[in-house]
Amino acid sequence: MKTLHAGESEQERRSLEDRLFEAVLTLKNVEECRKFFTDLTTPAELEALADRWSVVGLLEDEVPYREIHDRTGVSVTTIGRVARFLTTGSGGYQLAYQRLKRKSRKQARA
Repeated sequence: MKTLHAGESEQERRSLEDRLFEAVLTLKNVEECRKFFTDLTTPAELEALADRWSVVGLLEDEVPYREIHDRTGVSVTTIGRVARFLTTGSGGYQLAYQRLKRKSRKQARA
């Protein structure tokens, strides 16, 4: 993570992040998100984000790290990092995972 620019406060940094998150919240579907994130990130950054997300459900299903690696190709180090944030992070992975799980159950019943 880069350091603050000269004269930039934590509040200013947070404001920049808030503007980014507000932009994400304007997106209405997967295709809009794909366009936005393709423009926002490099192909490698987008791949890394997708890799991390692909590990979340497997960890929630208690799949062993080595098996997750074998299935996904994601490094054991990255798997460990995702696992650590699942348990001690700010709750973002859990929140999104649980919401998608509920959405999936609703769609299955419909």
